[in-house]
Amino acid sequence: MKTLEKNVAEKLLKIKAVKLQPNNPFTWASGWKSPIYCDNRKTLSYPQIRNFIKLEISRLILEMYPDVEVIAGVATGAIAQGALVADELGLPFVYIRPTPKDHGLENMIEGDLKPKQKVVVIEDLISTGGSSLKAVDAIRKDGSEVLGMIAIFTYGFPVAEQKFKAAKVKLTTLCNYESVLGEALSTNYIGEDDMETLKEWRESPSTWKTE
Repeated sequence: MKTLEKNVAEKLLKIKAVKLQPNNPFTWASGWKSPIYCDNRKTLSYPQIRNFIKLEISRLILEMYPDVEVIAGVATGAIAQGALVADELGLPFVYIRPTPKDHGLENMIEGDLKPKQKVVVIEDLISTGGSSLKAVDAIRKDGSEVLGMIAIFTYGFPVAEQKFKAAKVKLTTLCNYESVLGEALSTNYIGEDDMETLKEWRESPSTWKTE
């Protein structure tokens, strides 16, 4: 029986939501060179995969956070998936902007979040963890409690793990870097020679460059 991580990795690779190019790296918005690129918004275009992810996140929430009262999505990548999960669970939904709106009510939290409500945050991707934890901070400052965060994928950077630990936020992910590499290797998407490059990048992504 396939594990959840392997199952999700297989689906993300199949629809090219995750791409691996060790010999022709991508350039991230941060300027980092990377042999991997992840765009989980692609899952929204595939109803079966979209539904699978929605149900798995919902299952985890019911198992881990049965007293949840509100689902929050981190803008923009997790707005749609978060709303789907909230609908599945019959719960209110809000989303968190990266910065307050520059007009009108100048909201950072969009929707009706009341003080002291128990919130589970949905994220599509965890890289360094900065933007994800900024959303958590906004919810806490608004007077509500963050029970935990569930994301589709994480690169598993040590810096992110340290930030989540320091912020006292429990992070659960459907899939991770190791499971994607394992699935990619087993399907000959990448070869053994590529694995060393991919592992080196993960150890120091901000300074990694191909020769």
